[in-house]
Amino acid sequence: MVTAYVLIEMSAGHSRGLVEKLKDDPGVREASRVTGPYDVLAVIVGEDLNAISNTVAASIHPVQGVLRTTTCIGIQ
Repeated sequence: MVTAYVLIEMSAGHSRGLVEKLKDDPGVREASRVTGPYDVLAVIVGEDLNAISNTVAASIHPVQGVLRTTTCIGIQ
């Protein structure tokens, strides 16, 4: 199992909608609005890096207001 931390930059006023959408996604363990240079932090789990990539591409990138993502893969 792979865990990834996705740091998401959003345009103003869109972060709450993304967090609500991600909470219904089975690949997303947690999604929270945060302060600092990023607006949302999502914790994603998947069988491998392809599963992580697919979740980011399908569940995060198409959402209105997403400007940029940075995906950090957890290492053990």
